[in-house]
Amino acid sequence: MPLPNPSISDLHQLAAKFHFRLSEAEAEQYLPPVVGTVEGYAALDELLAGPAPPEYPRDAGHPPSPDENLLHGWAWRCSIKGRADGPLAGRTVAIKDNTAVAGLPLRLGTTVMRDFVPDEDATVVTRVLDAGSEIIGKTAVPSFCFDGAGFLGEFEPQVLNPSDPSRLPGGSSSGSAAVVTGGEVDLAFGGDQGGSIRLPASFCGCCGHKPTYGLVPYTGIFPVERTLDHVGPLARNVRDCALALDAVAGPDGLDPRQCGVSAIETLSHVDRGVKGLRIGLLREAFEIAEASEREVDEAVRTTAHALRDLGAEVGETSVPMHEHGVAIWSAIAVQGCTDLVIRGDAVGTNATGQTSTQLTDFFAKAWREMADRFPPTLKVTLLAAEHVTRHAHHHYYTKARWLARALRDAYDAALADFDVLVMPTTAMRAFPRPPAEAPVEDIVAVALGNLHNVVQFDLTGQPALSLPVPNYPGLPIGFQIVGRHLDDGTVLRVGRAVESL
Repeated sequence: MPLPNPSISDLHQLAAKFHFRLSEAEAEQYLPPVVGTVEGYAALDELLAGPAPPEYPRDAGHPPSPDENLLHGWAWRCSIKGRADGPLAGRTVAIKDNTAVAGLPLRLGTTVMRDFVPDEDATVVTRVLDAGSEIIGKTAVPSFCFDGAGFLGEFEPQVLNPSDPSRLPGGSSSGSAAVVTGGEVDLAFGGDQGGSIRLPASFCGCCGHKPTYGLVPYTGIFPVERTLDHVGPLARNVRDCALALDAVAGPDGLDPRQCGVSAIETLSHVDRGVKGLRIGLLREAFEIAEASEREVDEAVRTTAHALRDLGAEVGETSVPMHEHGVAIWSAIAVQGCTDLVIRGDAVGTNATGQTSTQLTDFFAKAWREMADRFPPTLKVTLLAAEHVTRHAHHHYYTKARWLARALRDAYDAALADFDVLVMPTTAMRAFPRPPAEAPVEDIVAVALGNLHNVVQFDLTGQPALSLPVPNYPGLPIGFQIVGRHLDDGTVLRVGRAVESL
């Protein structure tokens, strides 16, 4: 990618961008060292750098036919077989379509990315194949994964909720939750920056685990905000979540999100029962004004209290700052996403690790040519971010980072008295689709209207599992369990006990 050398006129324009001026004489003096710096980049064009070819053979797959896409949860079908043995041998796996699978499209639910075909496998893809599974497809997502309800995908037909097709499936890992709940695949993976594993798990009625921040490498997955990015499993039961988590957890040496994180093992924890464990109902996560459904609150409380019959101690705790979690998260997500994904062309700077030149080259060109195709939620994010940056620079982002740390400390204090915290995943059950002609304000309100109890744990990085309240008639109700950092095993252990009720 040869670079043109700047001219004197270019230097004046570049200086103005950084709010200083150059006289003509100064510009003449600055031109040679600037040209020398730019010409130095040519050396990189002569050097080879890039991913190794994928280890496991595959063909290009195909778009799903109607007969193999009854819930519209598949974005692409394929068959990529891993090792003949391993902990996932005999299991089928689905990969969310924000994740690189070499040779298969990565469309991210938008025509902006429709023609992008990565040349590398994400770390989670390599690891599930190393563990013996077969990847049978990629799952559908809303446009840019910017939708917690699951209805803003550009590609028709939209994902259906297996529990009630007239209701939204939740997002943005909509397809992953649908094909798991519908029995079309054994295991799936999703991303979670604002609840996107747990929200569709709650609405559709499956298990979805957001691991401790950094536990699972995010390498090779389209980012949203580096401090919020998580990837984790969805399954029909907690044991399978633990099995999948153990197969992909641990550092890969390529993801800057993984600083100080080591691999953990969770499967051996899940059947230990809850005798002697302390379960804390988080008061602020219930009876949320203009959001909570009474039946949801009652079902979660009743289920938590039933753990006493299994030997657990159940009490109540309070974290008043929980109520401000959405505001803190929004300040980080809005500016952070804009800086990384748009200004940074999905790669950004000031971080170690491996990123994809293929992705950033494609996306930098594509979004500038097709920004009109952005979903309303992303357009609102970009407009708000630019306004805040113009008037307050990064004041609120910085303040929100301090507040996020205080929020983590507040949960840690509660977790000093309890082994886990429990609450509704979503304050409500799955709601109907909005009308196609709904105004932007209503579309955004629906897409982001179920975040009350999930985004906090993207901020703090604590592990969080959503699973259905057992034996509840009607639409599923999500039961969320939150634990201490790197104590995913206890979270899954409590989830397994809930399943057994």
